Amino acid sequence: MALPSGRLYVRVSRSGLPLGEACGFAARRNPRRGFLFVSRLLGRHIPVRPSTMRATYRDLAARVAADLPGPVLFVGMAETAVCLGTGVFDEWTRRTGRGDALFVHTTRYALDEAPAFEFVEEHSHATGHKVHVPADPEDAALMRAARSLVLVDDEASTGRTFGNFVRAAGAFCGAVERVACVVLTDWSAGRAAEAASAAAGVQVDVASVLEGEYRFVPDPAAPAAAMPHLEGDGRSRSGMLALNHGRRGVRRDPFDPVPAADRLAPRAGERTLVLGSGEFVWAPFRLAEELEARGADVWCQATTRSPVMVGHAVASALVFRDNYGDGIENYLYNAADRGYARVLLCQETPPGSEDASLVAALSAEVVCLAEGAR
Repeated sequence: MALPSGRLYVRVSRSGLPLGEACGFAARRNPRRGFLFVSRLLGRHIPVRPSTMRATYRDLAARVAADLPGPVLFVGMAETAVCLGTGVFDEWTRRTGRGDALFVHTTRYALDEAPAFEFVEEHSHATGHKVHVPADPEDAALMRAARSLVLVDDEASTGRTFGNFVRAAGAFCGAVERVACVVLTDWSAGRAAEAASAAAGVQVDVASVLEGEYRFVPDPAAPAAAMPHLEGDGRSRSGMLALNHGRRGVRRDPFDPVPAADRLAPRAGERTLVLGSGEFVWAPFRLAEELEARGADVWCQATTRSPVMVGHAVASALVFRDNYGDGIENYLYNAADRGYARVLLCQETPPGSEDASLVAALSAEVVCLAEGAR
C-alpha cells in the first residue's frame, strides 16, 4: 500500500476476520514511524458499535489462560488501549470468577504521588508512560505481589513497548512468572513474545484477533513529517483527575451501574455518537453499550493526541485543544459526514475544560460522568 510517507507491505497468516474488517492503514505525522494500523475494532480512530467492541473483548479474554499464577496484573497501554485493556480484564474476570486480578492503565499524566515506575514507547508521538501505585493499600499490595502480567495494546509490531514495560516493572513487581501480551493485531512475527520474554525471563504468550507480518519502506522523497509537540507539561493533575477508572487500579468495573444512562436515554430513530476523550474511554463505552441495549443506533469513539494524515482509513480530521490542560493538539478522526443526530462528548475533566470549537463542530452535548463512578 502506497502511503504519503512510504510503502507498507502486510501479510496475514491467521485472522478471525477479513483484513478489511479488522483494520485499515494510514500515515502518521511522526518521523519516528510513518505508518499506522487503524483498527476497526478499537473505537478510537474509527467509530465502532459497542456490541462489536464487547464481542472483541470477550474473544480476546477467552484466549488468555484462566489458570495464570495469581495475583494477576492486567495493564492497558495509554491512551489507545485503555478501553481495550479494561474490557479484556472485565471479560476475563467474569469468565474465570477470579478475585485476585487487578487492572491498571498506563498514563501520560503526573499525580501528586510519585509513580510506581515509568517506561518509554520509543516510536510514539508521546514517548513517556507512567504507572501509578493503586490508591487502595490492598490493591497496591496485590500489584507488588503480581505473579502474572497481562499486557494489552492495540497492536504489536516490534514488541519493544512490552519489553520496556516488563523491564521497568521488574523493580516493583518482583515475582513475575508468566506474561501474556494481548493485542488486536499482531504484526510482530514472534518479536513481541521474544522481547517480553527476554525482559522477563519467563514464558510469554501472545493472544490476538489477527496475526501477520509487515514491512515498511520509507519514501526518501516524502516531505519530512512535521509532528506537533504532544508531550505534557509534567504538572500534577490530581486536582483535575480525582476519578479513578484504572489509573490508580481497579478490581472490578468502576461504572456498574452505568452513570447518566437514564438521563441520556435514547430518543427514537437517533443516530448517536458517544465520544470519549483521551484516556477517559471506559465510562463512555459503558454508556454507549447501555444506550445500545436500550435500542439506540449508537457508535463509540474517542479523541486522541495521535497525529495522523488524512487519507486511506482516515477520511477526515478535527483539530482542537486538549481538555487536560496541556495546551496541546488533540484530534478526532472520521467523524465528518456520519449523519449523527446526537453527539455525547464525555470527559473526566471539569466542565469548561473542553474546547468550544470541538463542541460547536459536533453540536455536542458535554457529559461529565465522574459523579457516577465509585
